[in-house]
Amino acid sequence: MNFGRGPSVVLNVGGTRYSFSREVLKDFPLRRVSRLHGCLSEQDVLEVCDDYDRERNEYFFDRHSEAFGFIMLYVRHGHLRFVPHMCELSFYNEMIYWGLEGSHLDYCCQRRLDDRMSETCTYYAAEEPPGEAAGGPEGTGRRPPAAEGGKWLERMRRTFEEPTSSVAAQVLATVSILFVIVSMVVLCASTLPEWRAPENRSVEEQSRYTAESVREPSGIIEAICIGWFTAECIVRFIVSKNKCEFVRRPLNIIDLLAITPYYISVLMTVFTGENSQLQRAGVTLRVLRMMRIFWVIKLARHFIGLQTLGLTLKRCYREMVMLLVFICVAMAIFSALSQLLENGLDLGTKNKDYASIPAACWWVIISMTTVGYGDMCPITVPGRILGGICVVSGIVLLALPITFIYHSFVQCYHELKFRSARYSRSLSAEFLN
Repeated sequence: MNFGRGPSVVLNVGGTRYSFSREVLKDFPLRRVSRLHGCLSEQDVLEVCDDYDRERNEYFFDRHSEAFGFIMLYVRHGHLRFVPHMCELSFYNEMIYWGLEGSHLDYCCQRRLDDRMSETCTYYAAEEPPGEAAGGPEGTGRRPPAAEGGKWLERMRRTFEEPTSSVAAQVLATVSILFVIVSMVVLCASTLPEWRAPENRSVEEQSRYTAESVREPSGIIEAICIGWFTAECIVRFIVSKNKCEFVRRPLNIIDLLAITPYYISVLMTVFTGENSQLQRAGVTLRVLRMMRIFWVIKLARHFIGLQTLGLTLKRCYREMVMLLVFICVAMAIFSALSQLLENGLDLGTKNKDYASIPAACWWVIISMTTVGYGDMCPITVPGRILGGICVVSGIVLLALPITFIYHSFVQCYHELKFRSARYSRSLSAEFLN
């Protein structure tokens, strides 16, 4: 604590007083309370709390006292539950104010919160620190003298990262989507026989980036799309706050995977020649050329649905691993039993499709997922009984983790929808101004 005197501080939350030592505040689990430790002036303190008494070193918070009592129980014992007879959304708003998230709730309360948010389509975003609020009055008061350049970089970053943050961001997002669509159409059309050049070139020859191929319409369109994506990636890297974090982001890695094959192919043509052994093989270039399909994932920057899917997979990786473990265990059991019943026993009717356990694994996976291609099926009575059990077991095992994934999907969707609505409100204000 760099402001105030005395060995202890007092928090007055809705009339209920709590006394803490200064060292406790430094690593306090509640983010808003721990921010008091770094306050240098009374103005900084008033940005965190509602009022301050210098003589008694007491900080006032005009918040729900009973809700804060339950939050303090979480600080002491590690369990956070809803206050009885209190709206779940109101309590969640108190949690966000003090710096907690929905994941801190016990599982039963998380389900109640997800259900309530699904009914009301509501999401509360965490409050940004005053110094990080772009354009806000608090951020303006604490802005350093050289903040004009930082403000410009922040505006550029939002333009490229948040498609709904401004009119320019929407225009940029629309142009980027058009380039992605055009590049995908050209990629798909290039595999049609009618798209090939009048001379019947082989597939290997079509995969080369020669001077003639670049001058073709497809080569020109591809070069223009690659140029746009490269310029966009470079600008986003320049205006990013943390360059290392920018490189580690999944979408940026996908951008690099989609852009670099083109330059690698061109460099291979330049340094190895158009008729080299590597060029005649053509396999490497075809693989690099097909990696352009990753451009489709770039649409995730502009559509909430794809963003929700990615965020759900990120947060539910434990449930996904659990689902894969269920499938692998069941696959090992049913494939061994089916191979034994269909081919391992000397019953006079051996099914050659089940000659090995790996071959039986294919039948197990298409049966558990209820796909049923029909390319292989049991012919013995015990094998058919086992097949019915395999199908029923697959339905049950696949349905068990779905509930966890569903609730996480709903929460991620509301979170991204609220974020998009927040930027839409700023966009409406920009139109009014």
